[in-house]
Amino acid sequence: MGLLTGALPDFPWDTLVPFAQQARAHERGIVDLSVGTPVDPTPAVVRDALVAAADSPGYPTTWGTADLREAVVRWFARRRGVPGLDPAGVLPTVGSKELVALLPALLGLGEGDTVLHPAVAYPTYDVGARLAGAAPEPCADPAERLARGRGDVRLVWLNSPANPHGAVLGVDELAAVVAAARDAARRDGRPVVVASDECYAELAWDEPWASDGVPSVLDPRVSGGDVTGLLAVYSLSKQSNLAGYRAAFVAGDPALVAGLLETRKHAGMIVPGPVQAAMTVALDDDAHVAAQRERYRARRAVLRAAFEEAGYAVDESAAGLYLWVRPAGGEQDCWQTVADLAGLGVLVAPGAFYGPAGRGHVRVALTASDEAVAEAAARLRGA
Repeated sequence: MGLLTGALPDFPWDTLVPFAQQARAHERGIVDLSVGTPVDPTPAVVRDALVAAADSPGYPTTWGTADLREAVVRWFARRRGVPGLDPAGVLPTVGSKELVALLPALLGLGEGDTVLHPAVAYPTYDVGARLAGAAPEPCADPAERLARGRGDVRLVWLNSPANPHGAVLGVDELAAVVAAARDAARRDGRPVVVASDECYAELAWDEPWASDGVPSVLDPRVSGGDVTGLLAVYSLSKQSNLAGYRAAFVAGDPALVAGLLETRKHAGMIVPGPVQAAMTVALDDDAHVAAQRERYRARRAVLRAAFEEAGYAVDESAAGLYLWVRPAGGEQDCWQTVADLAGLGVLVAPGAFYGPAGRGHVRVALTASDEAVAEAAARLRGA
């Protein structure tokens, strides 16, 4: 009953409805750049794998098939610079959002425990802490917070590349947080888990990330070759257009994963068997990911140029599926910027959705068709 009477914040997207109505009233209709939902086709190689596995009368395995877990291990070695990951430390999840929302509870956190998350962040980090009865704490410098800690921090969420603003954490920044968490655990005698949401890692635009790749919290340069206390969360929604499949996984410390697995067995939280087969194929096929990355690269170039020509500035945005945009001429509340753009029939997300520190920006998604992106660019230039 407590959760239904105010423990959770209002669902933020409901507040965008009037602006969506305003954008739809535009004479040429709405261009919706507010939600990062993929619009391009699911790759044929993945669909074929799903169909081939469609005769699936028995219960799937909660832990994931051995083939899927081995595919995750190969992917980490090939794409993320993480060799030798233990398949016992891999667990498929029903999309990444449910894992983010439930991880504090699955780890046994509760009253008196603190969950650190980025100051400008995906709201589900906050929600997950509240669902567990723990305290969410926005934090711009988790290493510093841990160093002066009070023994209350039990979970640190990192997000790189970040939603909404696309900033990337380098090896040194990640390693500093991992070291601080381990120091705090030794000092306070309580474990501190570092969980890194890395769902946009295959979508890097600026250097050095475009050439060198986005580092993972499991990277040996970060972890020192020891993944104890570390978890990386990844989703195939963005790289493979599988948002409708709810295809994701968590990987890292086998002891932590074993605990998550045990609870999920009791709760029946299982990725469907055909989806597991499709994930296995998707993780082993880099060609479709490269093709999708190029689609987003082209759309990003068109939208960025149009916003800048229309008098907006694009901050951060080194990776990921969004542009982090503000008026170039001075400070303006994000809701006014949302209203200005809705007047052009272009719907974007207010930065306030991602915390008070985001109130000067709006988030612009790259997940629209080429035609819709061209239309948005034309309206911006025309204005």
